[in-house]
Amino acid sequence: MPAPRIKSPHLLVAESGADREGHGLKRTMGLFQLICFGVGAIVGTGIFVGLSDSVAQAGPAVVVSFVLAAITCVFTALSFAELGGAIPVSGSSYSFAYAGLGESTAFLVGWCLLLEYGISISAVAVGWSEYVNELLHSLAGVRLPAALSAGPGDGGLVNLPAVLVIAMASVLLVRGVRESARATAAMAAVKLAILLAFCAIGYSAFKDGNLTPFSPAGLGGIGAGTTAAFFSYIGFDAITTAGEEAKNPRRDIPVAILVCMGVVTLLYCAVALAAIGAIGGDQVAGRPAALSHVVNEVTGSTVGGGVIAFGAVVAIASVVLAVMYGQTRILMSMSRDGLIPRVFEKVSPRTATPVAGTLIVAVVFAVPAAFASLDAVMNLCTIGTLAIMAVVNIAVIALRRREPGLRRSFRVPLYPVAPLLGVGFCLYLMYETGWQTWLQFAVFLAVGLLVYGAYGRRHSTLAAAARDEVTPAAAEREPQAV
Repeated sequence: MPAPRIKSPHLLVAESGADREGHGLKRTMGLFQLICFGVGAIVGTGIFVGLSDSVAQAGPAVVVSFVLAAITCVFTALSFAELGGAIPVSGSSYSFAYAGLGESTAFLVGWCLLLEYGISISAVAVGWSEYVNELLHSLAGVRLPAALSAGPGDGGLVNLPAVLVIAMASVLLVRGVRESARATAAMAAVKLAILLAFCAIGYSAFKDGNLTPFSPAGLGGIGAGTTAAFFSYIGFDAITTAGEEAKNPRRDIPVAILVCMGVVTLLYCAVALAAIGAIGGDQVAGRPAALSHVVNEVTGSTVGGGVIAFGAVVAIASVVLAVMYGQTRILMSMSRDGLIPRVFEKVSPRTATPVAGTLIVAVVFAVPAAFASLDAVMNLCTIGTLAIMAVVNIAVIALRRREPGLRRSFRVPLYPVAPLLGVGFCLYLMYETGWQTWLQFAVFLAVGLLVYGAYGRRHSTLAAAARDEVTPAAAEREPQAV
């Protein structure tokens, strides 16, 4: 069996120019922008839309589910923080897997990232459409026609608002990362203010009796709720995709990841308690636009619900923007390595952004948002994301052994216990998705291996460099321009 093709961290950094100006990109994001970017990528559909699904599984014990999902993510966030500081490149978990476990594993991680980000963007865009309708109803007493606000699987023809938010995000991303970072920071501030206002309203009507029975479905319900709640945390890894556009990535990326995870976990638990304590779990479970409903019930007016709907519209738009950003940068890294077509690595010299790759991502992800019902594949997205997280934890261990002298601005505490616990929690939540999801995931990975064998393995720049006996320094290539 041939040895895996492993790209050293030093070569990844050298090829990307990550300690200089990365691959035609510009360093414009400071620590504050990275934190806002992380909050923008995480806080959105998961709490504004997905809360009702988590409550339906766990009841008031959804708070425990959020904590368990957060613990799973925290262990992995520590690993992301170490690797993001040591390998500050745009490829995120794909590049970490390339350095730690080899090319074929890295390709499958990139393949799973297409699933994670693709379904996330499409699902988030659909959630945005729901809150746009809620906002219109609150402001003007009207709703968009069902034929134009839902796909065929949900009783409509095409979901135009979902397409619109993806289009708006792509325009911002094409204009430049500075503009995108400013927009994300503004939207992050708005949605945090809205959620804090929601907590103030919810706790004003808090009743202890609404928390009983605390766990109506027992441990099984908490476990299922944790799997559902996990989707609320997807996106924190997008911070590491800014490795080539952060001003001081080795210091700022680890700090931004840890700050974001702490803030988001506290916020989610506070919002969940406020919602259930105000009107009871039965009234929250399975209800679209649940937070607006809570405020309407507490205040007896639709004005407050309209404000929450406005916050949700802003919040969810910021998630689309941040996650699309992360997807384009990961594709750029994979293209740079020759594993996917070169069009994704081309950076415009005028805007310093991968214009062609951004537009392709927008078109491809707008199609399922417009026409598909995504409920059937949400568990597939979850298991793919958990698999990526498990690989990142393993990559930390592999690189500690292979590259003990690697410059690390942050080190995972309690090593190797913390990354091993991260793997264990990921495997537990993967188990909770059920055998049907495992079967879908196995088929998805098999297709990924076929794509890698048919294209990626043959076009790999690392393999070409080895064949031509090119030194790492000589293997550096200038960025292509459009």
